[in-house]
Amino acid sequence: MKRVLIANRGEIALRIVRSCAELGLESIAVYSDADRQLRHIGLSTASLGIGPPHPKHSYLNRDKIIAAAKATRCDAIHPGYGFLAEDPVFAEMCEDNGLKFIGPSAESIRCMGDKIAAKTLAAKMGVPLVPGGTIDQGQDIKSLQKGLPYPVLLKASAGGGGRGMRLVHEESAFASNLMQAQIEAKEAFGDGTVYWEQYISNARHIEVQVMSDRFGHHTHLGERDCTLQRRHQKLFEESPSPVLNADIRRQLYDASVSITRALDYEGAGTIEFLYDLDRRSIHFIEMNTRIQVEHPVTEMVTGIDLVREQLRIAAGQPMSEACLNASNRGWSMECRINAEDPENGFIPSPGRITAFAPPGGPGVRVDTFCTAGTEISPFYDSMVAKLIVWDIDREAARHRMIRALKEFVVEGIKTTIPFHIGVLQTPDFADAQYNTGWVESRKVWEKAA
Repeated sequence: MKRVLIANRGEIALRIVRSCAELGLESIAVYSDADRQLRHIGLSTASLGIGPPHPKHSYLNRDKIIAAAKATRCDAIHPGYGFLAEDPVFAEMCEDNGLKFIGPSAESIRCMGDKIAAKTLAAKMGVPLVPGGTIDQGQDIKSLQKGLPYPVLLKASAGGGGRGMRLVHEESAFASNLMQAQIEAKEAFGDGTVYWEQYISNARHIEVQVMSDRFGHHTHLGERDCTLQRRHQKLFEESPSPVLNADIRRQLYDASVSITRALDYEGAGTIEFLYDLDRRSIHFIEMNTRIQVEHPVTEMVTGIDLVREQLRIAAGQPMSEACLNASNRGWSMECRINAEDPENGFIPSPGRITAFAPPGGPGVRVDTFCTAGTEISPFYDSMVAKLIVWDIDREAARHRMIRALKEFVVEGIKTTIPFHIGVLQTPDFADAQYNTGWVESRKVWEKAA
């Protein structure tokens, strides 16, 4: 493997370009008409335009991506996250065209991409599930809705990220929410299949980073706590989790590795769980068969370059000994800095950044594609940067993050920086006394100023 096409944009594309350079690999950037000036394009070995700004005409266009890879004589394609990263059809197209898809097999992606099939596999491995069930076409909805343990969550079988998801508190609201969830799932993922789960109101969202290679090595790199969310969208992550004991951690790790073994998995992945704070029990949610947005949190506490490991494994090498035997040290936190206005319902705030000065100092990392003059496009995800800090313990990391947030200058657009400052200064956050519904129930953004 000598030349890698990066089928993505923004900070993750820049991240992959850098890892390729460190391994002596050539990188090929592709870009839409809206992204001609992005930083990773100038740092890559070569670049190629692939069409108009709308993702379906560029970053989601399988044929254009494959054609670009063949035209530039690439050996492999790294999909990053989002776009085509969890598309089994695209993974198969790569294989059919002699290109290495940097990720798991299409079979693994297809199995875990179908959330119902993923839960079935997890159950076979003895992994606890959130109580729930399927909703079949033609099923008598009136009979179904009468027997459900409200509140329940309706979730898209083919998707994630909060799309196609509805929280239903009572029987009278079930049918209308089901229809909306099916419509949204169909529009977002091309599949309107929806299933239901019992809603665990007092829960933490915990995920385990896994890595596997083709030589039968399967390992975990600890957990990340992703509990701070708004509308099922992650806002903040940390590692380790401040609420788990050693026994629960072992259950999480063993369950995660057992799933990767059952899949004969290859590459990086994340197994997601709910931790029921009342019952002190874990429940499998899903597996993401790609690198995660929040992977730097794990890198900071383990010292392992996860993208480099992805590239090594894709090139046919075993994962490094350091990765196989990784251990955690200290505490890491990540704030997602989005181009949104937290004081106005988190509405998007696209536009031109007029001033951009990221923070620095020991233990501070900023993953971003932005500089002064960068245009934040309405066509793509609103994330401007990921601010990551490390320190020896949680309280030290919290203070470092607050300092770094206050030092971070972004002008010309609204961002979520004030929101994060407000959250990190609350007693609930300092004491880790919150659950997945905390942000919305407390309306903490009203205090972020």
